[in-house]
Amino acid sequence: MISPYALLPYQQRWIYDPAPVKVCEKSRRVGLSWCEAADSALTAASTGGMNVWYIGYSREMAIEFINDTAFWARNLGIAADRMEEAMIRDEEKDILGYRIRFASNFRVTALSSRPSNLRGKQGKVVIDEAAFHNDLPQLLKAAVALLMWGGRLAVISTHNGDENPFNELVNDVRSGKKPYSIHRITLDDALQQGLFRRICLRTGKPWSEGSESAWRKELVDFYGEFADEELFCVPSRGSGAWIPRALIESCMDEDIPVIRKACRPEFAELPEERRWAEMNDWLNQNVTALMEDLPPERPSFFGEDFGRSGDLTVIFPLQEIGKMRYRAPFVVELRNVPFRQQEQVLFHIADRLPRFSGGAMDARGNGHYLAEVAMQRYGSRRIKQVMLTDKWYLENMASCRAAFEDRTILIPKDPDILDDLRSVRMEKGVARVPENYRGKGRDGGKRHGDAAIACALAWHAASRSDGGPVEYEAIGERRTASFKGY
Repeated sequence: MISPYALLPYQQRWIYDPAPVKVCEKSRRVGLSWCEAADSALTAASTGGMNVWYIGYSREMAIEFINDTAFWARNLGIAADRMEEAMIRDEEKDILGYRIRFASNFRVTALSSRPSNLRGKQGKVVIDEAAFHNDLPQLLKAAVALLMWGGRLAVISTHNGDENPFNELVNDVRSGKKPYSIHRITLDDALQQGLFRRICLRTGKPWSEGSESAWRKELVDFYGEFADEELFCVPSRGSGAWIPRALIESCMDEDIPVIRKACRPEFAELPEERRWAEMNDWLNQNVTALMEDLPPERPSFFGEDFGRSGDLTVIFPLQEIGKMRYRAPFVVELRNVPFRQQEQVLFHIADRLPRFSGGAMDARGNGHYLAEVAMQRYGSRRIKQVMLTDKWYLENMASCRAAFEDRTILIPKDPDILDDLRSVRMEKGVARVPENYRGKGRDGGKRHGDAAIACALAWHAASRSDGGPVEYEAIGERRTASFKGY
């Protein structure tokens, strides 16, 4: 058995709960998946044990769980083979999985994506971050079928909206409709039971009440308006974030800059020549050098979400870095920038994008002007003027989410962009930024999921490109050498 000192009290209660089906609503960063790996190692290593099937929603989760299982096997002195990749048959397709074989001949297998059907398999099933699976009800239905053969089921997740099937499952268990075991672990529950003391022990730092309070505050501030859902088991109103935080963070690169420009209120009243000169200086100081370093042979695209006085304008370039893999070299955010200077910034960027192959632009309202002049400059084959309707979201947002699931997109590691992407919700079957959503950036300014929309438009431009020849030649500095003709 595991020493009680190796696990915190809430982790011990989870492992020693004998219920055939147990459900846990939890805070992030409390180590429940880690302790579940210990139970999985013991389950598979026992002579009278069983196979364990771990189901996360990403390849990274699968690998991390198997690595945690290997950690426990080593430290518990359990004989096990090294991790291996395996192709697991799931009805009509093969799914990449990772597994460890134990001397008992049982295995712990972690699947990199949810199989549509668990029938034909036996053992224990672990569904991690259940609220973020595409079809949790059907997955639960298939997993519960294993119980008749002596299997077990563990369902673990943070919340993802009060209309999410995971929250419905939690409510059904609490109301007695489902005869399952229920656990609830908030951040404060974990802290009271020694979480931060354990962190200090592992990092070699001294514990103090003050340092624990500071750590808690830092964590709450980091999650911002999502802290109740992420840390305190309070599901948000609505269906929850459509793209899980872990998926977004796995596609973030801290070396990608976000370049922000906010104009003072009187800037729009300046003579046009002065406005142009000031913006040109800013572009040369902040953008031009970044573009000169871009690989010249790789196709480039951009997406743009328009805003003028309230919302932001976000220009989101993407450059191909491999077959159907794209990286944002930078992102530009403009606040309170006049129409003509937005045109100036957009042209400055698009003129210099290597092998510029297409852009998708928000053509609603005042954004129609900028989308139209861009189409006139670069051609209708290159510029898509997009009306962001429910139909467009329905047809295109799934592809954007798949880019994060497959890690075929790299974006800046930026908390405001993270919040924007997490603001996308499923409303009446359509994934979009809710009209009534209003966020607040780290600069104190308003946000309306602007970077999420620009990112989706950029992915639309890149993934729907026909790869045809570029119809114009970028003219570089000659276009911006003087005020006339920009």
